[in-house]
Amino acid sequence: MNIRWYEAMTVSDVYRPPLFSIAPMMGWTDNHYRTLARLISKHAWLYTEMLAAETIVYQEENLDSFLAYSPDQHPIVLQIGGRNLENLAKATRLANAYGYDEINFNCGCPSPKVSGRGCFGAVHMLNPKFVGEAMSVIAANTDAPVTVKCRIGVDDHDSYSNFIHIVSSTSPTKHFIIHSRKALLSGLSPADNRRIPPLKCVPAYICIALTQLVSKESLAFSSALLLVKCRYEYFFALLRDFPDLKFTINGGINSVLEADAALRSGAHGVMLGRAAYYNYFMEFLCWLCNSPWHLLGHVDTLIYGSPSSGITRRQVLEKYQVYGESVLGKYGKGRPNLRDIVRPLINLFHSELGNGQWKRRTDAALLHCTTMKTFLDEVLPAIPDFVLDSSAVKEATGREDLFADVRRLLPPPYEREPHSSKELKSLPEKPTILDEE
Repeated sequence: MNIRWYEAMTVSDVYRPPLFSIAPMMGWTDNHYRTLARLISKHAWLYTEMLAAETIVYQEENLDSFLAYSPDQHPIVLQIGGRNLENLAKATRLANAYGYDEINFNCGCPSPKVSGRGCFGAVHMLNPKFVGEAMSVIAANTDAPVTVKCRIGVDDHDSYSNFIHIVSSTSPTKHFIIHSRKALLSGLSPADNRRIPPLKCVPAYICIALTQLVSKESLAFSSALLLVKCRYEYFFALLRDFPDLKFTINGGINSVLEADAALRSGAHGVMLGRAAYYNYFMEFLCWLCNSPWHLLGHVDTLIYGSPSSGITRRQVLEKYQVYGESVLGKYGKGRPNLRDIVRPLINLFHSELGNGQWKRRTDAALLHCTTMKTFLDEVLPAIPDFVLDSSAVKEATGREDLFADVRRLLPPPYEREPHSSKELKSLPEKPTILDEE
């Protein structure tokens, strides 16, 4: 049985949200990625991919393939989604046996598959009363802390403070992870929802308009302007208006220095997403963001104040090889396959000497290699020894002043209103279950 971090807490201890966590990402934060991330950072909190409560309930005979993980991955959070209270309760009870450190409820995913056919995710923000009921059900069936991940708003509804007020006052929820973009549920893909809705700040609207006027070649300028001008004042207004709650900021933060700046500005925690997996900003803004290797490699020292482990990528790959061989085909032929296991490694040498050849050799090796050993024997010669044997000692990069002016941009204080005075659109009565694809 896995031991959760909070089981050793004394009565006098107060819940403290994670300082730094890696966001749950469908198709990305699986067991393989989490194993790699933990080899690089010992303290970053890891999240599972979102699991629908129905998946857990209907796969009761096959739960290990969905919920099992190595004890080395602690601290780890299970994110679940759903809109059927009975299934949420049962899924939570089934997950308890796996010893997750926290359970998070997804109220932020804008995917049409989730918020459309599935009728959960970001669409829950239109019905905070239901979210309060769901969080009460989840909390009643676990001893682990429960949290909500949500957006600043949904479509034309910007009453994010009302959502926080209702959920926190009708359930045991005391910690919210806030994605600083609103979700547009009509006509935008999940990728567009990460890019098009401006981060909730006044200057961002100007920057978004500018991106429509510049050519593709000028995208670097407009993207840089967007990042520089964001102030996140709506997130920090939550800290002011709800002093008894805890808030983690998410969205638009792409380096450890920016995460540290958010913490020093008052955020209780910081969550990073794709910057911790692949460095999508590096294509245009190579001066701004470090690679995922250097990002995760600085979390323990800069965020948690721990001494550097000194681990190198050669050592990481040696340990990951042992892991990969142990899980290859564990759940049947090709489940997982070598390509699944190798995928988190693709960007391990981003922006380093030999990275291009590493990726080309990887593509070729995956056509015929059947073990981690044969794969690494074929691709590792692409990377010079000095790169393989160096630790993440590059100086962390990013904007330390990202939140410098946030206090003077705060919107007016939230005035609490009775729940009945703001009746938001409710969900369909009949639940729709996600098709498993």
